[in-house]
Amino acid sequence: MKSRSRRWPILALCALAAAGAAQAAMTESEARRFLDEASFGPTDATVAAAMASSRADWLAQQFTRADSDYAGYTYVNPNPKLGCPAGSAPTCRRDNYSIFPLQRQFFENALGNPDQLRQRVALALSEILVASGRQIHQPYAMANYERIFLADAFTNFRRILRDVTLSPVMGDYLNMANNAKGNPARGTTANENYGREVLQLFSVGLVMLNPDGSAQRDSQGLPVPTYSQDIVEGYSRAFTGWTYPPRPGATAHFGDPVDFESPMIAFAAQHDEAAKTLLGGVTLPAGQTPAADLEGALDSIFNHPNVGPFIGRQLIQQLVTSNPSPAYVARVTAAFDAAPRGDMKRVIRAILLDPEASAPAAPSTYGKLREPVVQLVRLFRALGGRSDGVWLLRQAAALGEPVFSPATVFNFYPPDYALPDDPGLLGPTFGVYNASTAFVLSGALAMALGPNGIAADPTVAGASGSRIDLGPWQGLVADPAGLAAQINRVLFAGAMSPALQSTVAAAAQSQPAAKPLARVRAALFVAAMAPEYLVEH
Repeated sequence: MKSRSRRWPILALCALAAAGAAQAAMTESEARRFLDEASFGPTDATVAAAMASSRADWLAQQFTRADSDYAGYTYVNPNPKLGCPAGSAPTCRRDNYSIFPLQRQFFENALGNPDQLRQRVALALSEILVASGRQIHQPYAMANYERIFLADAFTNFRRILRDVTLSPVMGDYLNMANNAKGNPARGTTANENYGREVLQLFSVGLVMLNPDGSAQRDSQGLPVPTYSQDIVEGYSRAFTGWTYPPRPGATAHFGDPVDFESPMIAFAAQHDEAAKTLLGGVTLPAGQTPAADLEGALDSIFNHPNVGPFIGRQLIQQLVTSNPSPAYVARVTAAFDAAPRGDMKRVIRAILLDPEASAPAAPSTYGKLREPVVQLVRLFRALGGRSDGVWLLRQAAALGEPVFSPATVFNFYPPDYALPDDPGLLGPTFGVYNASTAFVLSGALAMALGPNGIAADPTVAGASGSRIDLGPWQGLVADPAGLAAQINRVLFAGAMSPALQSTVAAAAQSQPAAKPLARVRAALFVAAMAPEYLVEH
């Protein structure tokens, strides 16, 4: 009989291999693939830095960076008639009662700032714990909400839950602000909107999950529900008594006017003090303060076994692949569940350093359609483009993703959106991609690759427009195959199929040799519209 110590379990071997890969130097193609998952796309500079490091060391360096912020936005009266009285600048409403300035700053940050991992994770979190600029119109408000994800991206999921719950933006968006205890004499009950969505969408989901993300089933083969209506009511009552903070110098009252600068505050008189039954048989005793009930409610959510697979799977979908294997999800769940529970750095490492992130177990089902925001920013970063964000935000909106402003709390696309022609596979981002948006994308790419770029919007202070300089590429047009090979290296991390390389070379040759810029534009356009490019592998 062989010694037990010499019989390595498969999972231990996988972990050992992953650890070795995480510490190994990367080839250029490996670095470009890794940066596709961990950033808004590779540039020549970031590829060189990644190749000089390792995956684990690159993550460690990124965990120390906090270059991006959404600062400089100030309170404006919520009434546009007061905030933009007669005689105001024509852009007053756009700049103070729409999130246009915040969206523009997002694209500037994503395109140029070095804290790429923080920004990428913050975007992913904002698309899971959703509040929307469609309802919260003021930029200072949504800036404060999105700053939660930049600040908390590398902290702990429990902290993220708390900061989101007490955000006045979330309070306004899902009706937790001014949610008073029920009054039987008047026939009123606590508002259930936040109490329901924090469970359904932000933490545990609708059905009980195994650690690998699969649904637990009862004796009849039906999924086991995570919670009942009574549980929703318990959380809704636990979250009563909170309102907006008062303006500086004002006295606080329950039902204070809308203000988004600070976390919400509590009033015990408006809080339901009765006992509440929550997830997992947890009971909040009667007579607790609003703060004690809130912390107890969040603890019960955070400690539920569904949170690891529910949130972990969605983060994998956002960063790496739409259809992670059960084993991949289970490994990320284990990282979430380890002490200290919910550590975001450990979860991010587990996602990005997993063997499937660099060597997929099922290549035919691996990958994801890049969401419009990433499609646009990635192209500009790869080709050395510059932008003030104005054109990028407008094109993203035309493609179905007006950043920070989804139509509903379910984000721009749900994580369980199935491919229409293959219901067995998930393709969340295909929820905003169809024949119409493909046509819009072709027009956007033609403009981005145009010879003169996109002019600055004269109504935006400091605007500089958007432009990709294709001059350095023109020296390659005498060798169409060489041009295709360079595009393969820069845009495809060396993974372009031979058939597409031939098509790209032919596209270049379709233009006169005397017009090198036209040849470069044709080749890049065909490459950037190809399914091989749009779907990240």
